[in-house]
Amino acid sequence: MLETHRLPDQLRENLRLVFVGTAASTRSAELGHYYAHPGNRFWRAIHEAGITPRRYQPEEFAALMELGIGFTDLSKSDAGMDHQIAAATIDVPGFRAKIEKYRPRTIALTSKKAASLFYGRPSAAISLGRQARDESLPEIFVLPSPSGAASGHWTLEPWRELARWMGS
Repeated sequence: MLETHRLPDQLRENLRLVFVGTAASTRSAELGHYYAHPGNRFWRAIHEAGITPRRYQPEEFAALMELGIGFTDLSKSDAGMDHQIAAATIDVPGFRAKIEKYRPRTIALTSKKAASLFYGRPSAAISLGRQARDESLPEIFVLPSPSGAASGHWTLEPWRELARWMGS
């Protein structure tokens, strides 16, 4: 078990977008940077989709606050691949409280696993892209995991859909 909050939230009021993962990867937790594994497509995807004006590096994650983009995870006290995260460390009520406090315009869950945990239903029942509107929550998008371990399910299109929504 890693030290709690090894990868601190990057949140403030009125962000345009908050990326939400299941938990930090082991590499991200070690380095203290979101999406830090070299095989992770996150930084390339947000640039190629048009969400950021250039390709940022993992160590620059805090700079995205200037663009109105924040980060958090459903588990702030565990790290590893999704199947390694202890169920007891997943804190959906805590995440919902953060959303109520900070009120971002949009939430992007960066895997179907994170979406499954958030919605409390199987991954197979969740579609990628923009989700049905729930007036009590910000707009929600579900993105394919940028992890290299999930490459069989990779598509940039939901990331592009998010970029189009961000531009609207």
